[in-house]
Amino acid sequence: MKWLPWRFVLRYAARKHGFLDPITLLGRLHSFAQPSEVGEPIELLRAGVVFHARGLINSRVIQHNLDWVWPYWIERQFDPADPSFIPRAFSITHVNLSHRNWTAIGHPDCDELPIVDPRGLLTPFFDGWSLDSWLLAKDGRCLLPSRTENCNQRADLSAAAAVITESGMDGLELSSRAWVALEHGLPVCKLLVQARSDLDASLVLALRPCNPEGISFIHRVGLSPSRDAWVVDGKHTVAFSAPAHRHHMSDYRHGDVHIHLSDRDDQTDGVCDVGMVTAAALFRVEPGKTTELTATVPLTDMPARLNCADAWQQERQGHARLVCPDARYQMLYDAAVASLILHSPDDVYPGPFTYKRFWFRDAAFIINALLATGLTQRAERALARFPERQTAFGYFRSQEGEWDANGEVLWVLQRYYELTGKRPDTFWLGPIKRGANWILRKRLKSTTDLPHAGLLPPGFSAEHLGPNDYYYWDDFWGIAGLKAASRLLSHSSAKDSRAFADGAEDFTRAVDRSLERSEQRLGRLAMPASPYRRLDAGAIGSLALGYPVQLCEPDDPRLLDSVEFLLERCFVKGAFYQDMIHSGLNAYLTLHVAQVLLRAGDPRYLDLMDAVARLASPTGQWPEAIHPGTGGGCMGDGHHVWASAEWVMIIRNGFVREEEDRLVLCSGLPGRWLEQPEPIRYGPAPTCFGPVSITVTANQEDGSVLVTWQADWHRESPRIDIQLPGFDPVRATDHQQTIRLRRRPEA
Repeated sequence: MKWLPWRFVLRYAARKHGFLDPITLLGRLHSFAQPSEVGEPIELLRAGVVFHARGLINSRVIQHNLDWVWPYWIERQFDPADPSFIPRAFSITHVNLSHRNWTAIGHPDCDELPIVDPRGLLTPFFDGWSLDSWLLAKDGRCLLPSRTENCNQRADLSAAAAVITESGMDGLELSSRAWVALEHGLPVCKLLVQARSDLDASLVLALRPCNPEGISFIHRVGLSPSRDAWVVDGKHTVAFSAPAHRHHMSDYRHGDVHIHLSDRDDQTDGVCDVGMVTAAALFRVEPGKTTELTATVPLTDMPARLNCADAWQQERQGHARLVCPDARYQMLYDAAVASLILHSPDDVYPGPFTYKRFWFRDAAFIINALLATGLTQRAERALARFPERQTAFGYFRSQEGEWDANGEVLWVLQRYYELTGKRPDTFWLGPIKRGANWILRKRLKSTTDLPHAGLLPPGFSAEHLGPNDYYYWDDFWGIAGLKAASRLLSHSSAKDSRAFADGAEDFTRAVDRSLERSEQRLGRLAMPASPYRRLDAGAIGSLALGYPVQLCEPDDPRLLDSVEFLLERCFVKGAFYQDMIHSGLNAYLTLHVAQVLLRAGDPRYLDLMDAVARLASPTGQWPEAIHPGTGGGCMGDGHHVWASAEWVMIIRNGFVREEEDRLVLCSGLPGRWLEQPEPIRYGPAPTCFGPVSITVTANQEDGSVLVTWQADWHRESPRIDIQLPGFDPVRATDHQQTIRLRRRPEA
């Protein structure tokens, strides 16, 4: 750009055709952020282009064909009578901004993750076409789940990760169950549909050229000679458990096949040059009798790694189990653990669809949750893939411009070795040293008098914090990474260990100086997102000081004042509202605030947990951001695994958490759980001192509570504090494993 006349060529071409000068426009955009070596990560730009390319196709197809049967989000978002309605006006692209909700199903260690939308629409392949089920009565009534007002959906985790969807209207009932099973060692997606009608009717299995993001092309479909299978675009098969008694197809020019269910002759082949084939296989439903149909879609020809019928049971053995009287909390915990298992086949993914790719940031939080629940082998497998992503200069790169990555990698690696009681393998010593040295080199000089002196340079960081800036989030992770490297190398290289510890101390002093200047500028202790920002929603990132890296005491005034600012200014309906980019309620960021309150002994943590529990979908999942009005997803993946990880961690830390050289037990147990006599259990939960299992039993007669724990310590037993809310805190004596607590009189 400096040596060749590209700027002149671009400006000339743009102005000649009446467009804005792109060079000037980009310069204006960049002026709103701190100058940085990376503007926006190319990976995010690429993902955004793909996202809006589909949105552009949506804008050309959907609004001109509203007589088609569309996925739930389109039926709602394009309905002017619905609260989810969004005017289209001058929007260039039409994307799902109101109901980004779906639930992943799958098999442990299988990379394929089909998704199910809130009305049972099943998308077997990543970003592919979908299967829907309808019920058409002889008198013309048609039950279309995506258009029904009410629908019951739930997750069934008893055997596999399944999603059950039930809908009905005027004597018509339809239910579906979607899951992934093994057949001959190969993973297949299953859709079991049951239909019941008060009149003669037809169960309709419909092939749809769309998914929860919009259009997904189908160019050719053929019905098998035995009428019991489709071949889609010559490469995918959908097999039926019974032959279709009627079959119809349509293309874009003739409209949706739904329009022609009763007025067309039978067709067995469909072709559409624009990729909008729709097909419908119809099966007889006798009055008063239930008709059952199963559709089977092979997902891959690669055998499953866990090639056994009880793979889910094997995966759940040994992990930290929760047994509590709160059915909602229990379901959410079990669903979160299943979500962690599904999304860690090798790498860990923060979602099955929009975010089915790798980031170090999300990986650190997800792996921490895997470790904390005892899913250690999954964490090991994911960690083993980290060094191949480290550059020769020591940068752990998932995308450019994210200076928090190295700290997150080193921190979660230390967590792994702490929780397992092991010492670092020699394989890791090189990556640890290079990663920590990268942090030291990346820091800016401390010799200037600028507010960012000694901090990490401006970067994109976590996208929910705002434009490029000198983010304290990056700095806190950098300090945590240096401290982790110092501990990890303490037995192998005393010199390096000391150097990184000294580097962490110097880094901490630089951040403290910067925060003192921010305090003077803002007139309060609360920490902004960067030295140059006012207090806004981006300050949520600065809570990293207290959670998860615990670089300060639980009652640090800067941390607690930051929480007070966020609670006062950035909460809507009891949850954190991120008004930058996400523009929605955030489950995982709300739980970050709850974790800080939990450490501080502030009972408001439970209000935030309850708010997050209310925001979960009926299947126990959270989208990345949630529409404050509709409660549907409005940004990111509709099944966000970081949120699942945070739910696991808040439950775990409520039962047991580490504070330096001690364990704190039961500090996050809701008092309402003690209003019944059944034991409450959690464990075995790995800690840095060894795995712990906890049982809490309330005596309904005298109001006392018996707390019992069993542990397998790595070395000597730690100090143990029991801090059950409403009861006087107690410190256990050496080798004690049972304590009876008496309720405080004022409680």
